[in-house]
Amino acid sequence: MAYTYSEQLRRHIGRYREEGNSWPATTRDMAVWLIGNNLWEESSESVIRRCAADLATAMREEYTTDPQGRSVRTKHAARLEGEQAPLWADIHDASPDHMRVALQQRRQQIVGDCKQLKTDMDSYNDNYNTDRHIQLSFDFTRDLEELEAMEGD
Repeated sequence: MAYTYSEQLRRHIGRYREEGNSWPATTRDMAVWLIGNNLWEESSESVIRRCAADLATAMREEYTTDPQGRSVRTKHAARLEGEQAPLWADIHDASPDHMRVALQQRRQQIVGDCKQLKTDMDSYNDNYNTDRHIQLSFDFTRDLEELEAMEGD
């Protein structure tokens, strides 16, 4: 059976744990163990993937101050129809269509994260939590208002 790259990594994580290594663990600790046991090696495709991921991280971390004094993300990715990978654009010269798609897609990522967070919380409460159930609010209105008020101070 052929495993995907992610499946292979998950199998290695299982082995890492089975061999009694520290757990919980950092990804760095796991990577040191994988490399030290010759279970992972750099391929040209992994170098390209890692470089692309580093570029995406660097672009996500780039902020500028707008004329109103707000700190805003400069680079925005949008997976446009017909494209295999997201295209990045700068907020200063991105088309309205690119920004509309980029912002809608980021919103959908947030919704997906919230859905998974709720599923994880519900499962933990139903299966592992013998204490008072953990409850989280998914209405972020007050959180946003508080953050905006703090920025105004």
